[in-house]
Amino acid sequence: MAARTSRSSAKDRPSYRCTECGYSTAKWLGRCPECQAWGTVEELGGAPAVRTTAAGRVTTAAVPIGQVDVRTATARSTGVDELDRVLGGGLVPGAVVLLAGEPGVGKSTLLLDVAAKAASDEHRTLYVTGEESASQVRLRADRINAISDHLYLAAETDLSAVLGHLDAVKPSLLILDSVQTVASPEIDGAPGGMAQVREVAGALIRASKERGMSTLLVGHVTKDGSIAGPRLLEHLVDVVLSFEGDRHARLRLVRGVKNRYGTTDEVGCFELTDEGINGLADPSGLFLTRRAEAVPGTCLTVTLEGKRPLVAEVQALTVDSQIPSPRRTTSGLETSRVSMMLAVLEQRGRITALGKRDIYTATVGGVKLTEPAADLAVALALASAASDVPLPKNLVAIGEVGLAGEVRRVTGVQRRLAEAYRLGFTHALVPTDPGKVPAGMKVTEVADMGDALRVLPRGRSRTAAKERDAEQPNSRSQGPYGVLVE
Repeated sequence: MAARTSRSSAKDRPSYRCTECGYSTAKWLGRCPECQAWGTVEELGGAPAVRTTAAGRVTTAAVPIGQVDVRTATARSTGVDELDRVLGGGLVPGAVVLLAGEPGVGKSTLLLDVAAKAASDEHRTLYVTGEESASQVRLRADRINAISDHLYLAAETDLSAVLGHLDAVKPSLLILDSVQTVASPEIDGAPGGMAQVREVAGALIRASKERGMSTLLVGHVTKDGSIAGPRLLEHLVDVVLSFEGDRHARLRLVRGVKNRYGTTDEVGCFELTDEGINGLADPSGLFLTRRAEAVPGTCLTVTLEGKRPLVAEVQALTVDSQIPSPRRTTSGLETSRVSMMLAVLEQRGRITALGKRDIYTATVGGVKLTEPAADLAVALALASAASDVPLPKNLVAIGEVGLAGEVRRVTGVQRRLAEAYRLGFTHALVPTDPGKVPAGMKVTEVADMGDALRVLPRGRSRTAAKERDAEQPNSRSQGPYGVLVE
């Protein structure tokens, strides 16, 4: 009797579940420990009974791994070479790809172009939009010339309707824009909630695996740049791509974050124009400014985006400050690393012309230089701007600069030099022991900032002359690098 009463009370004990992520608990909590949301835990009723799963019939027999047919996992090209580069050759049948990026970066434009180019007589494409009407997508397709008889378009926000379209069209490629706008009527919660995103993604992944259909899902990002929704979503899909770019610049980068079918070291480069989005097989031209004469305050470097070398230009400008605290403005560069280069130039390079001046540093073409290999180029651009003396033409600088003024080695020096030489640059400053260098390219090894600053002409600069005339005679002298020294 007592045992029956105990079982009855356990069954009648209320349970609670989070409406956002579906987390269940036996007691009420103000904050869900799974998704960290406040006020989403609600009472459901009796505690769920404990269930066990018995062994059942297998769907496919286990075979030795050497006998598995790999021909069914052969990648098929998307028709966009830069996207194929990141995917590792194309889309594998049954693969699910999540493409995430900020609003307005061009996700829908890119995938609509992929949908039209991948559609053919043998492979239909179904494009499902939950954020726009069918007529709005058609207008974009006309603008970017993405019209195909084998591209099917549907505007749906119901998961059951999307699955119904799969039965009717039988596509080889499904594109859903976006996974946060589709909801299942079987799950409580608003579209975009954690429980809904998990259910929608799980249903589409099962459909993709069963049909051998490739799926491209568009995902939203939060204000800190991470993918919106449960972290489980990134674990469920096969490939996670990040679509990056400044909306005020033409350059767009597709970067692999996770790839079960290839490497994550590749980066796809695109140019967003009024006519659509185009792949850039050689994007270095966007990051350079071709001039007839050298200009003070500019220096070239070679950065690595994944395995891809890109030649980029660093620009620096120094002007007399009108306020007690001089300005320090950066664009495309890390502010902390620029500040470090200023300190190294003042302490190790004995350059005093930077302390009381407004300093502006930027990159060309919207590229972001975050790796330490750009330190040497930033330091030389600042020294050139301070001395008002241009660096030699066709010069690239590669190397990490330490606080002691030493120039450290970086990865991929040979690959960087080969890309610079291919674009016509004949002189390079690199750390010691760079390895094999291209024939015909003059490579100067530098051990510290003193060696690097010697590339500046020894003549007196225009800025140095003006400051020396304005101040007391012999208060400062011209250093060996064309800059002011104590």
